[in-house]
Amino acid sequence: MQSDDQIEQDRSPGQEAPAVTTGHADHGADSEAACVSTAFASGTGRRIKISAAASAILLVGGFLMVHFLKASGENRLQQTSKAESSLKQLVNVITVQSPGATRPLTLPGETAAWYESTLYARVTGYVGKWFVDIGDRVRQGQVLAIIETPELDADLVAARAELTAAQAQVKVRAAEAEFAKSTNERWRDSPKGVVSEQERESKRSDYDSAVAKLNAAHAQVELDKARVERFTALQQFKQVTAPFDGTVTERRIDIGNLVTAGSTSNTLLYRLSQETPMRVFVDVPQSVSGELQKPGVSVQIKASNLPGVTISGEVARTSKAINPQSRTLRIEVDIPNADQALVPGTYVDVSFALQGSNRIQVPAAALVFRSSGPQVAVVDNAGRVSFRNVTISRDDGNMVELESGLSPGDRVALNISSRISDGETVAIGESGDGAPAAATKTH
Repeated sequence: MQSDDQIEQDRSPGQEAPAVTTGHADHGADSEAACVSTAFASGTGRRIKISAAASAILLVGGFLMVHFLKASGENRLQQTSKAESSLKQLVNVITVQSPGATRPLTLPGETAAWYESTLYARVTGYVGKWFVDIGDRVRQGQVLAIIETPELDADLVAARAELTAAQAQVKVRAAEAEFAKSTNERWRDSPKGVVSEQERESKRSDYDSAVAKLNAAHAQVELDKARVERFTALQQFKQVTAPFDGTVTERRIDIGNLVTAGSTSNTLLYRLSQETPMRVFVDVPQSVSGELQKPGVSVQIKASNLPGVTISGEVARTSKAINPQSRTLRIEVDIPNADQALVPGTYVDVSFALQGSNRIQVPAAALVFRSSGPQVAVVDNAGRVSFRNVTISRDDGNMVELESGLSPGDRVALNISSRISDGETVAIGESGDGAPAAATKTH
């Protein structure tokens, strides 16, 4: 048989390919209808082979490229993992120091005025004038405001008039008593038989009555004097004065305001406070209350609004009782505050110098709590970590006092990661003096 290429070569140009038929020729029209053409266009086989070869080449190239990229990524990942595994984990450490003669204790405190007073009206009336405002410094006895009291003025005038009338009545009763006295004496000394006994008793009774009326008139005078003195004393409260040297911290009055006597349901007029000297209130824990119960313990006070300023003071008094709710002891510290740098209600830090003990103190961040109890991670000179069991003696919040487990000179890790195990070698991120150290690699 000839191949397709040979057939193409034997066919003359312009000559059509002969039709291929199946079956016998004598079948006529039915045989012609059953004929199927199998002719192909020129070069079809060659194009199919070229396309198949190109597709195979592309598939092989894509596979090789994907394989190369995957192998390259795995190689970089292995190199990165190896580099990270060779780098030691960084830890911050501190060097345990020997216990000192004193140990610091800092607690929050609050300032309070030495004196603080709220002023109310002592008389009923309306505000006529006021002379000081908030922030003003006042002296003891200085007039702060004047209250107009027309009703009180009228009551005083009436009381004085009643006193004058009572004094005049005393004179009348005194004259009546004097006349009754002389009459009684005449009838008393008359010879018997001249006047009857009944008349003598009547004159004596008149005299006693006159004396009683005179005494009542004197009592009325004293009562009226007391009323006059009372209204006169209330007149002094028309002027609202400062009870002590201090600062006006609040004013609630204005001209024309109606004020009534008393403080039960009335608005205050002024509020005064004295800041020199000043008190500082501190609540100390029960665990250290025994060392601070005696007055005279020195303290250092700092406030955030006074940067770089340290105020010295001492414990003046204590409550002598533990608060059952907070288990704390209330302590008062007196400070001079001559320059009035502190004002009442300021939050301050109060530092005490407590007597030291022979126990070692470490930051609370050095403790690691595990099922076996509290531990600390000690780092030796080679950077090897070893966990030690410790016994806590006292916890002051930021610092923890240990009874056993550490010795002076040990280097303790802070905030150590839970992924670090006992015996693992680490890099020291911060030395005992706070100097940073670079990470190192293992070889």
